[in-house]
Amino acid sequence: MAEAEEQETGSLEESTDESEEEESEEEPKLKYERLSNGVTEILQKDAASCMTVHDKFLALGTHYGKVYLLDIQGNITQKFDVSPVKINQISLDESGEHMGVCSEDGKVQVFGLYSGEEFHETFDCPIKIIAVHPYFLRSSCKQFVTGGKKLLLFERSWMSRWKSSVLHEGEGHIRSVKWRGHLIAWANNMGVKIFDITSRQRITNVPRDDISLRPDMYPCSLCWKDSVTLIIGWGASVKICSVKERHASEMRDLPSRYVEIVSQFETEFYISGLAPLCDQLVVLSYVKEVSEKTEREYCARPRLDIIQPLSETCEEISSDALTVRGFQENECRDYHLEYSEGDSLFYIVSPRDVVVAKERDQDDHIDWLLEKKKYEEALMAAEISQKNIKRHKILDIGLAYINHLVEKGEYDIAARKCQKILGKNAALWEYEVYKFKEIGQLKAISPYLPRGDPVLKPLIYEMILHEFLESDYEGFATLVREWPGDLYNNSVIVQAVRDHLKKDSQNRTLLQTLAELYTYDKNYGNALEIYLTLRHKDVFQLIHKHNLFSSIKDKIVLLMDFDSEKAVDMLLDNEDKISIKKVVEELEDRPELQHVYLHKLFKRDHHKGQRYHEKQISLYAEYDRPNLLPFLRDSTHCPLEKALEICQQRNFVEETVYLLSRMGNSRSALKMIMKELHDVDKAIEFAKEQDDGELWEDLILYSIDKPPFITGLLNNIGTHVDPILLIHRIKEGMEIPNLRDSLVKILQDYNLQILLREGCKKILVADSLSLLKKMHRTQMKGVLVDEENICESCLSPILPSDAAKPFSVLVFHCRHMFHKECLPMPSLSSPAQSCSICCAKHRGPVSAILEMKK
Repeated sequence: MAEAEEQETGSLEESTDESEEEESEEEPKLKYERLSNGVTEILQKDAASCMTVHDKFLALGTHYGKVYLLDIQGNITQKFDVSPVKINQISLDESGEHMGVCSEDGKVQVFGLYSGEEFHETFDCPIKIIAVHPYFLRSSCKQFVTGGKKLLLFERSWMSRWKSSVLHEGEGHIRSVKWRGHLIAWANNMGVKIFDITSRQRITNVPRDDISLRPDMYPCSLCWKDSVTLIIGWGASVKICSVKERHASEMRDLPSRYVEIVSQFETEFYISGLAPLCDQLVVLSYVKEVSEKTEREYCARPRLDIIQPLSETCEEISSDALTVRGFQENECRDYHLEYSEGDSLFYIVSPRDVVVAKERDQDDHIDWLLEKKKYEEALMAAEISQKNIKRHKILDIGLAYINHLVEKGEYDIAARKCQKILGKNAALWEYEVYKFKEIGQLKAISPYLPRGDPVLKPLIYEMILHEFLESDYEGFATLVREWPGDLYNNSVIVQAVRDHLKKDSQNRTLLQTLAELYTYDKNYGNALEIYLTLRHKDVFQLIHKHNLFSSIKDKIVLLMDFDSEKAVDMLLDNEDKISIKKVVEELEDRPELQHVYLHKLFKRDHHKGQRYHEKQISLYAEYDRPNLLPFLRDSTHCPLEKALEICQQRNFVEETVYLLSRMGNSRSALKMIMKELHDVDKAIEFAKEQDDGELWEDLILYSIDKPPFITGLLNNIGTHVDPILLIHRIKEGMEIPNLRDSLVKILQDYNLQILLREGCKKILVADSLSLLKKMHRTQMKGVLVDEENICESCLSPILPSDAAKPFSVLVFHCRHMFHKECLPMPSLSSPAQSCSICCAKHRGPVSAILEMKK
């Protein structure tokens, strides 16, 4: 169980029991503070006997018959000498303006703290309890109850006299009473009763469970959670009772209300006090334990538990042992638990001490987390509740967290947390960097240093770069790449790198980093030289970014050797900066690279490099024959004679055939295909492309004594040449492979042609008929004629202004309109009338589609 150490303006007395001093990993729910100031002074000479709590002040009764009014801090504001003997109970109304006091010598006083009204009475027996009406301030509620051997209700009559009536007697002393709204609950030796002051009826009796306990030594504890829920604690038993309205049909002679016990359970210790906390309970328990050495019972420290009631049991939420003064001598009846509903304050009252328990706030939660070294959780809690915390600052918690991580040796996590915790505070950043330097962990913090807002002193960045330069070239290079060049003094770092290169001049990492530093310093020439030496991929990016084309005119071969594809793309993209002529000249001694450049130039634009097309013929023939034929086909500027000469020298048959055909020497080309390539299919394809009858004749003559060629011709020429011409020339007795199949194919091709022609004819006829019908439907439609239309001959409105006059109008299919009298009379040679406008435009005669007469 969790054990809390209360604090007296800081801390309570520490327990000597070692087991009780052990810290719990579970955070306590409440915090404790001893009520001091005037209370300390009172309890040095007297002992507390009872106490009641109001939102504005406290009232403390003592064994010497004094009543003290205290503020929340325990300072005395008023003192009343009520009796020479023990004050048994003090009661306040809700306004805090009226107080009732009863004492062991039978005295009862009810008086106004700020008014003159007063009630005094002395009874012949000790008065144990008193409770004033919660709304005593109202004239209609001037009531209070007292309890000794019987429970008396005092009411002020209309003549300002007090009259008393007995509510209950005969079951022993009344030892506890609580008044809420119109309900009064009290406890005597037999149990707990509830009385409805409105209906003047007692509505329940809840008997006590453990009758073996003396009621004067283990008194009943009562508290109202709300106006209809009563909580009863007696001995080790807790009952939660709910006051409910009885249905009208069930009343008969019964009270209008009844009580239902909604929860009942046993606790581990004897109950000295109860108080509600939301839907939970705060229970003050009296504890007796057995000594392991003497085997005798002794009074242990009282406990304050928070429990969650269930229907037949309860769940413990927290449990704290309280070190109150003189706990070794106290009995169960000596402890009282009072509470302030508005502030959730709980007062543990004992004869020699008053301890205040309150719910822990966010500051207390953070305190506990820091004490347990749970810094990350503390930081998170502070960030979530930064508007509510008063004693802590997020920055202080964060710095403590960083220090804790450093102490644990978790340097990388500590450095990473600096980003979030230090934020934009440059001074704190610099302070932390020096701390990391002292412990030799500059590398750990380097990835997280701010690089923009804020910017630290250049010395900080230089110090870290020097640290990496001494021990980690790769890490140094990474920082130089990632950090902007204006964070540090570039010349200082350049000199440091050059000093290291004196010892290791071929170190690629240092050379590359030096090139980057030169770039930051705008010394692009040196940077480019290093990149080219290293054959580094960023050389092209550097040239583009800083427009270094003037610096690479004499380095084109180096660039091509490094990456010809990227180099050619860059050169072609920037022809305005490095001309084609310059590039070709620079590559004159490297024809293979010259070919790569000119080939890509030709791919982009067939005409830009036309002056080099003659040169390209030799280059393609030497380095890239597969692309020679496409080049010859696409180029319109290469000299064909030169190309033919080169191809014939190198015996490039396909290219020679193409050139011969392009130069008009198709028969030589065909002859070369047949003699050099012996490829009848290619020869047939060539003859089809040329579509020349003489070529077909040459092909047939060459093939007539070669059966395989004849087969190929029979299979392919059916759609270009009449197969009969070939068949008639075949010598009798010649064996031709697959002749039957070839003849079948010729017939099939012929049938296919016939079918295609018939199909086309059917489609043509169907389309013609469809269009004729469409034209007929169109010509059958009416044409709108209104006053806006004019005669195309006389240009006057087609319709007369006087609708009564007779008229005659002709409308042609071309939509031209004429008065009938404006058209010439039809003659014998052309009896049909036609539109004079369309005839003038050579469109042919158009018959009238509509004649309108009136």
